[in-house]
Amino acid sequence: MGFRIRPLAATIALVCAGSAPHSVSAQTRPAPVLDEVIVKAGREAPVSTAVGDGRLQQLRPASSDTASLLRDVPGVALQGAGGTSSLPIIHGMADDRLRIQVDGMDFIASCPNHMNPPLSYIDPTNVGKLKVYAGITPVSLGGDSIGGTIIAESKAPVFATAGQGMQTRGEVGSFYRSNGNAVGANLSATAASENFNLSYSGAWAKADNFKAGGDFKRTTVSGRAGHTLAQDEVGSTAYETRTHTLGFAIKGGNHLLDARIGYQEVPEQLYPNQRMDMLDNKQKRFNLRYLGQFAWGALEMRAFHEKVDHFMDFGDDKRFWYGTATGGATALNGTPCSPPSATCAAGMPMYTRSTTSGLNFKTDVDLDPQNLIRLGGLYLRYRLDDWWPASGAGMWPGTFENISDGQRDRSALFGEWESRFAPQWLALLGVRYERVQMDAGNVRGYNTAPAATGNQFVDANAFNARRHERSDDNWEVTALGRYSASLNADIEFGFARKVRSPNLYERYTWSTWAMAAVMNNFVGDGNGYIGNLDLKPEKAHTLSATVDLHTADRSYELKATPFYTHVADYIDAIRCTTGAACTAANRITTNQFVVLQYANQSARLFGLDLSGRMPLANTSLGDFGLRGLLNYTDGKNRETGDNLYNIMPLNAKLTLTHHFGSWDSGLEVLGVTGKRAVSDVRNEIRTSGFGVVNMRTSYTWPKVRLDLGIENLFDKFYYQPTGGAYTGQGTTMSINGVPHGIGVPGMGRSIYAGLNLSF
Repeated sequence: MGFRIRPLAATIALVCAGSAPHSVSAQTRPAPVLDEVIVKAGREAPVSTAVGDGRLQQLRPASSDTASLLRDVPGVALQGAGGTSSLPIIHGMADDRLRIQVDGMDFIASCPNHMNPPLSYIDPTNVGKLKVYAGITPVSLGGDSIGGTIIAESKAPVFATAGQGMQTRGEVGSFYRSNGNAVGANLSATAASENFNLSYSGAWAKADNFKAGGDFKRTTVSGRAGHTLAQDEVGSTAYETRTHTLGFAIKGGNHLLDARIGYQEVPEQLYPNQRMDMLDNKQKRFNLRYLGQFAWGALEMRAFHEKVDHFMDFGDDKRFWYGTATGGATALNGTPCSPPSATCAAGMPMYTRSTTSGLNFKTDVDLDPQNLIRLGGLYLRYRLDDWWPASGAGMWPGTFENISDGQRDRSALFGEWESRFAPQWLALLGVRYERVQMDAGNVRGYNTAPAATGNQFVDANAFNARRHERSDDNWEVTALGRYSASLNADIEFGFARKVRSPNLYERYTWSTWAMAAVMNNFVGDGNGYIGNLDLKPEKAHTLSATVDLHTADRSYELKATPFYTHVADYIDAIRCTTGAACTAANRITTNQFVVLQYANQSARLFGLDLSGRMPLANTSLGDFGLRGLLNYTDGKNRETGDNLYNIMPLNAKLTLTHHFGSWDSGLEVLGVTGKRAVSDVRNEIRTSGFGVVNMRTSYTWPKVRLDLGIENLFDKFYYQPTGGAYTGQGTTMSINGVPHGIGVPGMGRSIYAGLNLSF
């Protein structure tokens, strides 16, 4: 096979060549004998940003974290967590403030540290479509969220064309990343006739702790049983994950019935910004969808069920240090303590079990060619138990019930009118009603004696004496307009009122004991958190506009999106005032971890997203272009004047692109300013500004795709601005058993390679 390697592609390929002994997964072009199902669920208002298929293919080999595929979406940042479980942030709001759907299912993080967020349940290699609705979200896609919506879909079922009979296709791929010795593989296979589809997809990924950039010198505790951490190694960043999905689909005319069974097992995912590690997580799910198109419009219905069994304890980087604060010497060096006693413990086991059952429907009714009515509803039933068995060293003799028989049920109805009342105009108006019902049973601490450590007896009795049932009636409204001024200019503007009720951990965690409080932290800041039964739903009012300037073929494009959001009853944190850890020192300290309690206050956020692209040159060496992105968000607590937590500072990205034949390459420069606007109530860590350079290239044959790249080319050291506090080592069950003021370092240089073959 003869071809010439052009300059930019050659540079990246030569740098990567000798350093990437294994391969990686990436999606190739669909086999021509199979077609995606033609049933379409109505029209969609143009308010979303989709990650293009080409960009998905480029990013898959570089990370096993599906959320990282959103790195080029305007307004999106990532909150650091485990290696496959980072949390997306949209315009300063993250986690449960976003609605995140995976194949139409609303998953809920079932863990006091939110170690199993929705996007962690779909592997990057199986993502077929990925869309973001930032800020102004149609009510048909919103609900119980105030920051936006993320839609992730697996690859759609495909069918043989008429007269072809049974057809088969498949893909197999693998990857290797040098930093952390990350390896993985994926496999998918499909057998399909004109009306039937049987498919399987599976993925596996595993990595050791990653290493920070070249300037990182450890200032925290180091070493563990059987393994001394390297000076530049970031503790508690290893992971392993396995995901499997079996699908069945039947198509008849304009009707599709699609059933999928999924199973995921995570034997290990360690967390550098949490006190615990996920040492087992099993998810089983069933998803049934009907999609049909009629003369009057379209109908989509879905039923699903999910079960999660989750286990946390100390991973190797934390387990070595466990027990030193309480004199449990026999717990050192991995020697188990049996049976548990008041001074000796083999760990701190924590279990969570949940089930989620959902029903939803959506119908699009075409009133006429210009007007459409969209109607739908949802019922979501969620049950959760969170308990910590006795293990000794103050955590005994009974079981600590963190949340017992937690219940959170949502019922929703919505109506939406979409109109193209004039050739240059689009209007969207929607109303949504949700009823959120929550409850929880009585609880107990490890020790039910009146003198139990950490006010366990007092706190449990105070919680049990109160009524736990709560109901919220939430109304949402979206009004959106788009005006196409010309072939080269569009203006989109809108208003949204969105509402989110508290989650179970915000409302029902009850213990003021510092040891228990630090285990109930899903933001990664190292602090402890106490729930609040009296929390009200958050109510966000957002104004946003987008100016879109472009050429007719969109080779030149510039988008600017300013936004402003006011949130009434924003669930922020205050220093706790009553309880074991709520001391005078806790209320005023500025250089240690503290215990906080959730409280309703008010907040405002505003910012600007800029994105654009342009061609540079079309030469015999290929097509060169530029792609750029800039994000700025400012968030304040209006009552205290404090900054909101985990706001990404001003950041920009510029990418030089190069295309020549089957080569597709990019040289990317990312710059982030210093993080100075921090949350004082949380003693949030400031970080310095930094810049990193990434390079990637790919070459595609008819049945093979090869990806090569380097992340952080110059091995730059930096702290992640939204990575939280480094608690990856040390006596983490003690609130200040690890040093305060150290952030989680970013990953140093990593060379990756990926290979994907279709058959």
